[in-house]
Amino acid sequence: MTDKRVQIVMSGTSASEYICKCTSACAGCSSSLILRHVLKAAGPDTVLVVPACCTSVLQGVWPNTSFNIPVYNVAFAAAAAVASGMAAAFEAVGKNTNVIAYAGDGGTVDIGIQALSGALERDTNFLYICYDNEAYGNTGMQRSGSTPLGARTTTTPGGKTHAKKDLDRIIAAHHLPYMATACSAYPQDLVKKVQKALSIRGPKFMHILAPCPPGWRYDASQTIEIGKMAVKTGIWAMYEREYDTLTLSGPTKAAMIKPAPLEEYLKIQGRFSGMNDEKVKAIRGEMERNLRLLKAEAEGTC
Repeated sequence: MTDKRVQIVMSGTSASEYICKCTSACAGCSSSLILRHVLKAAGPDTVLVVPACCTSVLQGVWPNTSFNIPVYNVAFAAAAAVASGMAAAFEAVGKNTNVIAYAGDGGTVDIGIQALSGALERDTNFLYICYDNEAYGNTGMQRSGSTPLGARTTTTPGGKTHAKKDLDRIIAAHHLPYMATACSAYPQDLVKKVQKALSIRGPKFMHILAPCPPGWRYDASQTIEIGKMAVKTGIWAMYEREYDTLTLSGPTKAAMIKPAPLEEYLKIQGRFSGMNDEKVKAIRGEMERNLRLLKAEAEGTC
């Protein structure tokens, strides 16, 4: 019998693999899973621009590589700037090669946001993907602007005292032809959004939740479960935005009607251990505020 999971991943995508086996990724790494789906959706005529991040490591040690497409490794702050120049070069010689910048949250939310904003303002024809493991994963899980309130990291051992930066509304202010959020635990949704993004000319942005076993402190076998719980509780919302039109994805619509218990999501992760009721209440308040705003915008009532 054919494995239905394989059919789901392969549907509408390339049959080839662009990430080979035996990468340097941690066990249960959802970022490598995301990138596998992204590249199968994009196909072989693709160039990946990767700043300093976990993806720089999982490629392997030179002269070997686990990637089966061209990859350009660049400085932390430079991904969007390099991708912008690369897209212009391809256009100048009449090539339609997909230029995809694939960066972590540290290199997007913090260090790379200036170059990203500039590339979006210049109408660069590329897809920028932020895979968000909510900390600086490559250097030991230090706090980033994307780390959520209450999460313990190596630089916030008592729990972060500030809310997660609202990256998506910052990006939305650039009025892109397409932007979307996704999660590694929902591959069909992810693949469809990547394919749609690459079919549109101009700057595109995707923000993808990437649960991290060592950083979030859960067993590596629970990566998919954690991702699904994030969406089902509503703490991670999935949607598409085409210019100023917002469309909520199915799992997030369901979460707005009947959310899973937030406490279940928090307690399964060691990074949220020892949180008091006040912190949980604050996290819930941030989540509910975000969902209210998204619902009102999708319904055209805001």
